[in-house]
Amino acid sequence: MEVKLWNDKREREMYENFAELYAIIKATEKLEKAYIRDIISPSEYEIECQKLIVHFKTLASSLKDTVPSIERFADTYKMDCPAAINRLVISGVPATVEHRAAAAASTTTSAAIVAECVQNFITAMDSLKLNMVAVDQVHPLLSDLSSSLSKLTILPPDFEGKIKMKEWIARLSKMGAADELTEQQARQLHFDLESSYNSFMAALPNAGT
Repeated sequence: MEVKLWNDKREREMYENFAELYAIIKATEKLEKAYIRDIISPSEYEIECQKLIVHFKTLASSLKDTVPSIERFADTYKMDCPAAINRLVISGVPATVEHRAAAAASTTTSAAIVAECVQNFITAMDSLKLNMVAVDQVHPLLSDLSSSLSKLTILPPDFEGKIKMKEWIARLSKMGAADELTEQQARQLHFDLESSYNSFMAALPNAGT
């Protein structure tokens, strides 16, 4: 006795689409595992993954009324394909593209922080030259500089500039807001800033930044 899964052409098409969706999810899961285990090269992975993503998006779009949730679809058919769901539904791009984007974003972020550090160094040194030596004038500038230096991961924790700025901030914190640095203190701070700035520039990678 033959059991029919569908009653008309429309139902038949729906089940065929379900089968195709199932196949795409399973194929993506296998591809992700192959890439993680280095069974497939990154370039081969990217081409195949891109194809699957395109097919998936087209099919998912046409099934949005009958399959509003891909996660629920995978759950219903006990698929257990977390890597595929992540790639197709959450990420939407091959892992190789994700990694390149993350590297580019990291480079851009680092460049922005380097620029921020340079600006804070120059602002602090210029302020001292303009005789802005009151604690409530100097402290915020050094805090900004210390904060931006801490954000730059290419600098080691014991970087000279980080340590010296923290020492100066601790010293200023013990003074009153209206207190002023003596001429000798201002001269020493300017020297420390200049020395730290030169060490900072020397610590930067030659390429790009």
